[in-house]
Amino acid sequence: MKKDIHPADYRQVLFEDIASGAQFLVGSTIRTSETGTYKGTEYPKVTIEISSQSHPFYTGEDRSLDKTGRVERFKQRAAAAKK
Repeated sequence: MKKDIHPADYRQVLFEDIASGAQFLVGSTIRTSETGTYKGTEYPKVTIEISSQSHPFYTGEDRSLDKTGRVERFKQRAAAAKK
């Protein structure tokens, strides 16, 4: 691999899936203020909503989202904002 090709802020970052609790250690330049521990070492942490450990395509599970509840909450917030 060529030397000095990575940006200065390239480092190992912990990505944590909130749906499954899975953790992935990946080299990244993403900015984050959170930190997390992985195998006894502390890393910058990014929380993600879905990953290969929780995505229905990869897991084969069928998940349904509460879309009607989301729409109703949005309509309530929109009505409150008009007042």
